[in-house]
Amino acid sequence: MAEGVIDLNGSTYDDTVKSGVVLVDFWAPWCGPCTAQIPILEKVAAAVGSKAVISKVNVDEAPELAAKYGIRSIPTLILLKDGESKQQFVGVQQEATLVSAIEAEL
Repeated sequence: MAEGVIDLNGSTYDDTVKSGVVLVDFWAPWCGPCTAQIPILEKVAAAVGSKAVISKVNVDEAPELAAKYGIRSIPTLILLKDGESKQQFVGVQQEATLVSAIEAEL
């Protein structure tokens, strides 16, 4: 698991996203851009600390979650607040972009 980034699956997802600000990265290990996103997520997790949860969902292991949000390409990152989708990013995102989006929801 990436430092400060928690892995979510079908059984842990709903409890994790139901309250607070959560950034979810929908990814797969075979996806090159997805693996490039992981160290950026680690920096985001360090930057926001306990103010927000930074997480990832392997779309191969939890296809039902990808389907729930209509994920068609990965990486796709979704920013949620209290379980509600606030913003969606497709493709590799930079640390500053993600941190500012998270801070706007705090």
